[in-house]
Amino acid sequence: MTDQTDTAPGYDRGKVIREGIRDGIPIGLGYFVVAFSLGIAAKIAGLTPLEGFIASLLNNASAGEYAAFTLMAANASYVEMAIVTLITNARYLLMSTALSQRFSPKTGTLHRVLVGFDVTDELFGIAIARPGMVDPFYSYGAFIPALAGWSTGTALGIVMGNVLPGRAVSALSVALFGMFLAIIIPPARENRVVLGCVIVSFAASLLFSVVPLFASWSAGTRTIILTVVISSVAALLFPVSDDKLEQ
Repeated sequence: MTDQTDTAPGYDRGKVIREGIRDGIPIGLGYFVVAFSLGIAAKIAGLTPLEGFIASLLNNASAGEYAAFTLMAANASYVEMAIVTLITNARYLLMSTALSQRFSPKTGTLHRVLVGFDVTDELFGIAIARPGMVDPFYSYGAFIPALAGWSTGTALGIVMGNVLPGRAVSALSVALFGMFLAIIIPPARENRVVLGCVIVSFAASLLFSVVPLFASWSAGTRTIILTVVISSVAALLFPVSDDKLEQ
């Protein structure tokens, strides 16, 4: 588990952790706001504040967790929830691979596993942007406010969902859809392939929900099939060149 930075001359582990906490505070605040809306979805799925807190503590991923809560509300099976969560969070496998290449060869397996536990877009970004090797203790420091904001925001969202009027809960539940629109609109405006995938996804989802043959399938099954088929077809027809990946 020993990292070469632990024994490097002048290395201050406490300082590195504090730097991670400092850089993670803005991320944690942003996560808190988003997780509040996620808590509304968790409340609709029937989770208690404690259950929502634990769920977000163990799964720091907005899209994956929202998909899981939605499937819970639809009484989907455990297998469907597991597959949807795996597909939704698949991009983190790529981020973890990129991080692993920046670790010191002497970094132990436990450090790698612990850092991989909380790889998110933002936490990956601040870790990979630091010069030199990735220091796991910097990531540990950043995890503290990020996980705290995400899990407490979810729990508070459930609490407020239990005390607010039904109409207010319905209104707040729309906020998370707004967040996802904010995520997909910028890349869709810059890339016609992404825009096409978004339009096809919306149309196919509507079609699958009204056509008798597909409407009888569970929401989880429809989501799995559409995600895999549309993303696979897009990857085959419009592969990303190595030059674009390096930009």
